[in-house]
Amino acid sequence: MSASPLMNLEFNRRRALQLFGIGAAAVTLAACAPTGTGAGTAPAAGGGSTAGLDGADPTDFSFASWSFTEEAAAPALEAIVASYQDKQSVKVTDVSFPYNEYFNQLLLQVRGGQFTGAAHVDVAWLGSLAALGKLQDLSSLTEGRGYTDAALKAAQFEGTQYALPWTIGAIGLVTNSEILAKVGVTPEEFPTTIDAYEKTLKDLKGLGGGLIPYAASTKAAQLKDILIWMQTFGSPLVDGDTVTIGDDASIEAVTWYKSLYDQGLIAADVDRFDARSLFAQGRAAIYDDAPVGRNAVVGESPDPDLASKLAPVSRPVLKKGDTPRALVWGGAIAVIDGDGAPTAGDFAQFATSDLDTVLADYAVRGLPPVTTEAQESAVVKDDVFGTQFSERITATATTNPFWAFTTYSQIETEIAEQVQAVLVGSATPADAMKAAGDAAQKLVG
Repeated sequence: MSASPLMNLEFNRRRALQLFGIGAAAVTLAACAPTGTGAGTAPAAGGGSTAGLDGADPTDFSFASWSFTEEAAAPALEAIVASYQDKQSVKVTDVSFPYNEYFNQLLLQVRGGQFTGAAHVDVAWLGSLAALGKLQDLSSLTEGRGYTDAALKAAQFEGTQYALPWTIGAIGLVTNSEILAKVGVTPEEFPTTIDAYEKTLKDLKGLGGGLIPYAASTKAAQLKDILIWMQTFGSPLVDGDTVTIGDDASIEAVTWYKSLYDQGLIAADVDRFDARSLFAQGRAAIYDDAPVGRNAVVGESPDPDLASKLAPVSRPVLKKGDTPRALVWGGAIAVIDGDGAPTAGDFAQFATSDLDTVLADYAVRGLPPVTTEAQESAVVKDDVFGTQFSERITATATTNPFWAFTTYSQIETEIAEQVQAVLVGSATPADAMKAAGDAAQKLVG
């Protein structure tokens, strides 16, 4: 991969930081009046209970996001908030928890009436949050904003627009092309089958120096990543309301994962953030991430040229002809009913669909935008990494079937704990997957 397109993005990132008023340049985004989408206009009228100013005076509100805790992402969010505060002369109170704690904390605060306003959510959480009965229907705020149909559907639950899409992409494999080259592999000719992939991992381990070939998730908090490998091996995970984990394919997938662990091809106690750090330091050749991880690893790396070496690749398949699997990943902004909800809805619309805001955010965080206008912009189209990620990973991504159940988080926890038991040797794959399937089925009902 040539360096120039990513250098282009880095230039855009610096420009965005200038617009956002971060660093030495004190130019604020508010001073650059957005003109691309008419941000700040009253939302069109629509049916249902919705959040939005609709001619009312703006009021103070709270905005929750895990990204406030992340060094690479926080500046973009802080800048969006600052711009909106200046635009509407309101105060936005930020609320944050680290990602692995965020969902449970948000559920507790919403259930207890301790949080109202705008909340950054993973699209997977909408069913659980909607069950609390406190999410507003934001359908009227989507009209005329240019959101793609796919993005809107990703932020719906049972047909209701419970959030405005912010970014829709996928989680897939990201590689260091320089390290791959040492074992004669290029991103364009990355192994396409499980057997060939494992051989490449063994070749990478043979390079020595403590290199972790694949920084796969092995901590319970992120072991839900195993689900995409189960699907790769042929398990549907769910058939209607029947959980299929415990089938031959899921057992085979976990058996294979355990073999990678035993061979030292993956490492113990790794979650997404550990994997990013290992990859950034050049201590891992491959890991799983969404596009947002790019700026995190580049920013942390001592290698000034790492950006030009990043290459997304399709996940290997069990046999030739299978479709590579990837997990849909997306962020959205929901509005919790209560004080400040109308202004929170207006903010959600501004943050997700105002063209200047979205493109400046993209230049900092690299997250796929959700409006047609933004997707067709030069900033997005000229980004080689983003384009390749979309073509090689997002194109075949599917949603997690457990998201259809409000208990999905508990289901994933049960599965993760059983997979971890396999990794540490306290359970066999067959016994653990049977236990996981039984526990998940009880939660499905």
